[in-house]
Amino acid sequence: MQQEDRKMSAISVPLYQPKLTFPSTTAASAAPSSAFFVSTNKLSFSTALLYGTSHVTSRTLASTNQSLSTTTTTTATIEINNNGPSDPHTTAIVIRARNRIGLLQVITRVFKILGLLLVKATVEIDEGGGGGGECFIKTFYVSDSHGNRIEDDHSLEKIKKALIDAVDGGGGEVKVGSSSSTGKGVVVRRGGGLGGGETSVRVERMFGLMDRFLKSDPSSLQKDILDHVEYTVARSRFSFDDFEAYQALAHSVRDRLIERWHDTQIHFKKKDPKRIYFLSLEFLMGRSLSNSVINLGIRDQYADALKELGFEFEVLAEQEGDAALGNGGLARLSACQMDSLATMDYPAWGYGLRYQYGLFRQVILDGYQHEQPDYWLNFGNPWEIERVHVTYPVKFYGTVEDENFNGGKRKVWLPGEMVEAVAYDNPIPGHGTRNTITLRLWAAKPSDQIDMESFNTGDYINAVVNRQRAETISSVLYPDDRSYQGKELRLKQQYFFVSASLQDIIRRFKDSHSNFDDFPEKVALQLNDTHPSLAIAEVMRVLVDEEHLDWNRAWGIVCKIFSFTTHTVLPEGLEKVPVDLLESLLPRHLQIIYDINFDYIEELKKKIGLDYDRLSRMSIVEDGAVKSIRMANLAIVCSHTVNGVSRVHSELLKTRVFKDFYELWPHKFDYKTNGVTQRRWIVVSNPSLSALISKWLGTEAWIRDVDLLAGLQEQAANVDLHEEWRMVRKVNKMRLAEYIEAMSGIKVSVNAMFDVQIKRIHEYKRQLLNILGIIHRYDCIKNMEKSDRTKVVPRVCIIGGKAAPGYEIAKKIIKLCNAVAEKINNDPDVGDLLKLVFIPDYNVSVAELVIPGADLSQHISTAGHEASGTGNMKFLMNGCLLLATEDGSTVEIIEEIGEDNMEFERSRLK
Repeated sequence: MQQEDRKMSAISVPLYQPKLTFPSTTAASAAPSSAFFVSTNKLSFSTALLYGTSHVTSRTLASTNQSLSTTTTTTATIEINNNGPSDPHTTAIVIRARNRIGLLQVITRVFKILGLLLVKATVEIDEGGGGGGECFIKTFYVSDSHGNRIEDDHSLEKIKKALIDAVDGGGGEVKVGSSSSTGKGVVVRRGGGLGGGETSVRVERMFGLMDRFLKSDPSSLQKDILDHVEYTVARSRFSFDDFEAYQALAHSVRDRLIERWHDTQIHFKKKDPKRIYFLSLEFLMGRSLSNSVINLGIRDQYADALKELGFEFEVLAEQEGDAALGNGGLARLSACQMDSLATMDYPAWGYGLRYQYGLFRQVILDGYQHEQPDYWLNFGNPWEIERVHVTYPVKFYGTVEDENFNGGKRKVWLPGEMVEAVAYDNPIPGHGTRNTITLRLWAAKPSDQIDMESFNTGDYINAVVNRQRAETISSVLYPDDRSYQGKELRLKQQYFFVSASLQDIIRRFKDSHSNFDDFPEKVALQLNDTHPSLAIAEVMRVLVDEEHLDWNRAWGIVCKIFSFTTHTVLPEGLEKVPVDLLESLLPRHLQIIYDINFDYIEELKKKIGLDYDRLSRMSIVEDGAVKSIRMANLAIVCSHTVNGVSRVHSELLKTRVFKDFYELWPHKFDYKTNGVTQRRWIVVSNPSLSALISKWLGTEAWIRDVDLLAGLQEQAANVDLHEEWRMVRKVNKMRLAEYIEAMSGIKVSVNAMFDVQIKRIHEYKRQLLNILGIIHRYDCIKNMEKSDRTKVVPRVCIIGGKAAPGYEIAKKIIKLCNAVAEKINNDPDVGDLLKLVFIPDYNVSVAELVIPGADLSQHISTAGHEASGTGNMKFLMNGCLLLATEDGSTVEIIEEIGEDNMEFERSRLK
């Protein structure tokens, strides 16, 4: 579908398909058979939102023998006939409907979108039509894109469904059927008008103005960008810098995201599918501009538009800061997960926290790491939309009391503190689809009631303190939890985000449903590690305390809606919450967890007997010096599926970490190997390689289906491909070398091997082993004869990553790396044969620069400590050699690429 074709209703999905799919809108897949777009008039859906469902009822499909008894003043019919017309190459479509403004344009646009050729049309006026208004009979003679009659039932059904949605916005009955004697078809009945001619005119005018998508040709893009410069950024269009141009550019892209985003939400609200809710405390999103325009399919148009204005797209893209709302593989997995859910057309939502300060900025002074706040929101975030009307109260502390209710007792939580959760929405576009899903992040604000009480009594200092205490909840990613206050803040963060998310999810469910027995059929909650595990107790609290379901009914619902992904490889690394902390902060939730554990242990005794050692290990409550709640055990007991993140990790869970649980519930355990999206890590970060792959595969379909990359095997021996590949790599190495020189002042040779290890600094990641290997290499070179040095392959060793602020050993590893680098890089005797570079403040954007330029990458974590690993996948898909421990996802990578592409190196330094 062309960008300028405005959605007249909701979304691009064939209504006849049971699976919700959004066919590609790219040129490569724009054939009528696959790029079918149901283009209906927005009036029917938008007026329902404006005036309520009493004015516009929801659309109901039925046969003519099952039509509803709904009062209607007009009747519209649609008939498709392949028998009548004299032209054997056309199909006749006869539409009889009450005349209204714009309907003819709507119908012809449907034909265009469906890829149909309109050969001719006739119009007759039927003044005797019912309803007191003038009706017309229009006959359209159409053919497919090849000029042939449409005869297969599948295509005819598509046309019927599209025309239903195009015509039924005007009210009345729509009949779609063939001209055969059976007379069977689809009937849609609508309610009456909008309540007065004047209102109808206003609504018609309103939606007439909104009847098109924003255009995406360079001229239209230029106008939109300059409008945002003047009206959004508030700068003169004759005087603005690169950053202001970036802001205007980002807002113009966001406008186009919002169009698709609104359509997606309207569509899913109408279809009411089962929704996926991905709960994660971390989302390492990185930059959004390049990813968004590539997924929208308008990157080249924007580049052309900006070039004519005197700007370079790449330069403006560099103005964007990283949204560093996470650290490491778990957070980056969450970001890739959202991109893939959108691309695969799932009705999904992501929920997390909008941290005011992201992961700290790393500054290296005298070789040591120093942490500075990451003020990533200082200049605003053009990609988010603040939903000031979407707020929920979140409670803390207080007491629990018994209250009489319906002849019995119920628990009532009387909180001692309350804060407000405010939603910030980030549209996530899919690639090659109109599906655009939501990442909703919560920010903490003080309760208005508390603020007003403090101000009214003149206690202004307390009002300020309350605000600061509330906003602290969503201020910092990874608060230092070595102290009680740090542990309390971390637990507050977890419950705050869980409570707000579940209130939002339950509110959305109750908008369309009144029976909580349907909840498991409409809601799937995915827990990304143990951080959101309090969601289990919170759902139980809401169902029992607020919705007044009995305990067993609520428990049955809870056990059907949760699935749990764990990233832990060692039992001692599993999260535990001290009981005294939980009792103070969330007293009702502790009671619920105790009740869950009691029922669970009683059932467990029936299955395994009185094996007290095993009962103790499997209990949710851990007795000991510090009584604690085992959050992983809670998640396993209440989830229907427990996922590992690689096959090796899954075996560790079964045999070591959760052995007792696996023996009890083997059916619960599964694994889904972590992955990355080729859209971010090839198309965005390595556009030259992306173009090369598309050229040699002859298609861009691999951007959605990565398995198609296997087709390159047919060209493995092609010398032309080899030469082009080497040129792409050289250009990427030149970019990286320029960055290294600008960042550190060190000049490196692009003819050297770039040996890279970039990941979180940790003992088990073994950066220390890498540095020791570099020292050994340096020593070997120093002791070589000059004639032997000519045989040494020049190497640039690149290390990057951040150490946790309280992790002293990791910070000393960084200091060692910089000390070794200073020695090697200033030794003229070694020269370009060996260089060592530490890249500070490593983040997603830096990775997008480093990974395409790497020749060799090291993934040498201690065996048994890496649950999966995704960095190896990013390097591999960019054509980099791997030096890796046979662990985590590396085992599956070996199987995927074949052992003939592996070499097990055991020889000495070469």
